[in-house]
Amino acid sequence: MKKVSFAEFGGPDVLQLVDAEEPHAGPGRIRIAVRAAGVNPVDWRIREGQILGAHPITLPAGVGLDAAGVVDEVGEGVDGVAVGDHVFGEGADTYAEFAVLSAWARMPEGLTFEEAAGYPSVVETALRIIGQVGVRSGQTLLVSGASGGVGSAVLQIARERGITVIGTAGAANQDYLRGLGALATTYGEGWVERVRQLARRATGRVDAALDLAGSGVIRELVELTGDPRTVVSIADLAAPELGVRFSGTAGSVPAALAEAVGLIARGRLHIPVERSYPLAEAAAAHVDSRAGHTRGRRVVIP
Repeated sequence: MKKVSFAEFGGPDVLQLVDAEEPHAGPGRIRIAVRAAGVNPVDWRIREGQILGAHPITLPAGVGLDAAGVVDEVGEGVDGVAVGDHVFGEGADTYAEFAVLSAWARMPEGLTFEEAAGYPSVVETALRIIGQVGVRSGQTLLVSGASGGVGSAVLQIARERGITVIGTAGAANQDYLRGLGALATTYGEGWVERVRQLARRATGRVDAALDLAGSGVIRELVELTGDPRTVVSIADLAAPELGVRFSGTAGSVPAALAEAVGLIARGRLHIPVERSYPLAEAAAAHVDSRAGHTRGRRVVIP
């Protein structure tokens, strides 16, 4: 089969499309013929060698955690899924023609494979960090870098839970944030005061904040909430130096998939796909992902 792999840590140019042995479904696993794989920031962080403590790997290594496709092998001890089923989930080395999944769910009606591939890690992350930051119904949550995949999920899940969200993003994504129910403002000079004004008109305060972009705003987020314990980052590895939690460890992916299915079925969660790339252009997908300013998700297609 064809898969994307890298033999050394570095920039996007280390990614290569190679011939590889097909993986097979062991106990408690399924294999899918991949129809689309989600592109996540963690993919290029691992490729760069940034967070090996959380994701130890042996080179050469494949790329990708999320995928959607058609089941073609079912491992021992697996019930409730059969060859031919359309599923989405999380596994390993998903930028490939075949991939083994460790967590999965049936694709909700009406989703394309490209759309479904964008949900697994994104929804798990969104649910995890909303829980970790401790924000509740009636409170206000500030989301820095709100227009990407995780931000899109956070905004919609928070809205469903009765949480007011203030989102920051580039000028081109202001209407997108508002369409997801957020109070929106731009980055740049004066953004802290703009956030304060939005908060005053809403609940009067910023109760918690999430850093999704890693754009060097941890001090300001702590200033706005008044307590580093009410700030969580998934993008700034230096956050703990300011007393802020860095959240890089996955929670329960099966539970997240189940919640995603319910939200999608009720029309309460939709994450658009900004762009699809063929496997051979995985490096371009990483370049674009790292540049930020994404509206929704990016996926690669075998």
